[in-house]
Amino acid sequence: MEILFFLSIISLLSFMILATYDGAYLHLWKYELFNREESSFEHKTHTIRALLFPAIVYLLFIDISIAGFWIALALVVTDLIVLGLDAYSEKESRSFMNGLPQWEYIVHLFANSFHFAAIILIIAARTTITKEGILYSAEFMSYSSFETVQFIAVNIIPGAVILGLVHLLLSFDFGRRLYNSNRLKITCC
Repeated sequence: MEILFFLSIISLLSFMILATYDGAYLHLWKYELFNREESSFEHKTHTIRALLFPAIVYLLFIDISIAGFWIALALVVTDLIVLGLDAYSEKESRSFMNGLPQWEYIVHLFANSFHFAAIILIIAARTTITKEGILYSAEFMSYSSFETVQFIAVNIIPGAVILGLVHLLLSFDFGRRLYNSNRLKITCC
């Protein structure tokens, strides 16, 4: 059981690093997808996923209630559907740059692999297989490593919420105007 917690956190942290690079730097800073008409749908799917992520992390990695667990599973299914829509729209969304660069595709592949690996591993740690089927099990709370999982997840959530809110803000005209009028005052990379 301890290994499931360890691997889920490694996967979660790996996802966060790749997602921050991809979502914050490439999508928002370098390519400014929210400013491109052909990329507006992709930005919307990223916004939905960015808003779902902190809720999923909270409900799967911190909250210990069975109701939270089932809500998290519903959010994960929603996240998968939105991911599919996002992937389907990428070709048209990136027409301004002749399609998605191969290296960015690889970043997406690894980021989403780590994202769902973390989710699957924590779900496995919180369930048990019996003759009746797969059941929610409170046994995971007895492991001291779960406290580490909670600690790391609590510290991931603020950044995830900020990134989700920035995506949401940039979905609106006033947010784009605010960004565009201050963009040149910010120096980065």
